[in-house]
Amino acid sequence: MATLQGPRSLTARKSGPRGEIVLIFRQLFDQQSSTYTYLLADSATREAVLVDPVFEQVRRDAALIEELGLHLLYTIDTHVHADHVTGAWMLNRRTGSRIAISAASGAEGADRYLSQGDKVAFGTRYLGVRATPGHTDGCITLVLDNETMAFTGDCLLIRGTGRTDFQGGDAHAMFRAVHNHIFTLPSACLLYPAHDYRGLTVTSVDEERRFNPRLGGELCEDDFTGYMTNLHLAHPKQIDVAVPANLKCGLAASYPAQIAEPDWAPLTCSFAGIWEINAQWLEENLRAVEILDVREPDEFSGPLGRIPLARLIPLGELARRAAELTKERPIVTVCRAGGRSAQATVMLRQAGFEQVANLPGGMLRWRAEGRVVENASM
Repeated sequence: MATLQGPRSLTARKSGPRGEIVLIFRQLFDQQSSTYTYLLADSATREAVLVDPVFEQVRRDAALIEELGLHLLYTIDTHVHADHVTGAWMLNRRTGSRIAISAASGAEGADRYLSQGDKVAFGTRYLGVRATPGHTDGCITLVLDNETMAFTGDCLLIRGTGRTDFQGGDAHAMFRAVHNHIFTLPSACLLYPAHDYRGLTVTSVDEERRFNPRLGGELCEDDFTGYMTNLHLAHPKQIDVAVPANLKCGLAASYPAQIAEPDWAPLTCSFAGIWEINAQWLEENLRAVEILDVREPDEFSGPLGRIPLARLIPLGELARRAAELTKERPIVTVCRAGGRSAQATVMLRQAGFEQVANLPGGMLRWRAEGRVVENASM
């Protein structure tokens, strides 16, 4: 097991009439709630599903989906979460994705309610639904069509299980669900939980059958229920906010912590977390912003030219010269191809500048699009 450093990737293949279909897979993480979100897509059709999205990470998830050129068909919550608000409602508004959750969840506002044996298709692939109650009545496990991967929500964790002491939890039901619907999968099937608090990322059916200290090996149902009865855990900090919101599939009106979006220009946020500006808008509003060119002096006066009204501060000098810039106008950073200027936005935000955006593609794209320049010789 390894500590998660970023989105995990996996390439899986499935034989079909047209040959092998590549499965696009990403494992994403929310630090605040220790929640894993899973993106799966068919590489041929670009159709995708997102499992257990987090409200505060909607911008990140939407950026990844756009950058990979995917069409999000469904968000699926494995249960009504108590430690974070789902991003299902917000992603529905942003992408048109349908909301899916267990029919036993009690949640309102979903487009599709899932039951044992249902299939959620995306392209030529699908996730099969298995009812695995115990943490809540509406917990489900999602199994990939070829049974090489399963997403166990808060039912089975890595060397642990979800708690059973609130939201209709039932330790007996959980023990039976795990043994009847998860441990019956192939031994090599990889299991991906909704949470982990130690940086562990994936386990397998065989590992949990053998080594799970709560229900593996020769442990019986009474052993498990005795263990769970004596956990004495504090309730999740966000439970009073999260559960009501998630019973409405994350309806934003139920959740006070809205996602603030910059409104000073048409901006998009990349998966790397960099705000990027629309080039057409920038060309039409050069005087409304401060254009900061972070190339070297010879580039600034070189053949690519520069954007009119641009100010030069090389990236290597920016940290010590940031105080020369004003916070009265938004700052747009630019360089040759967009890399150094992206780093400049990070440095400026660390220095307290809130209205900052990068020009993606830099002067190369700006020139290729035929936009206004000065001092150019190319």
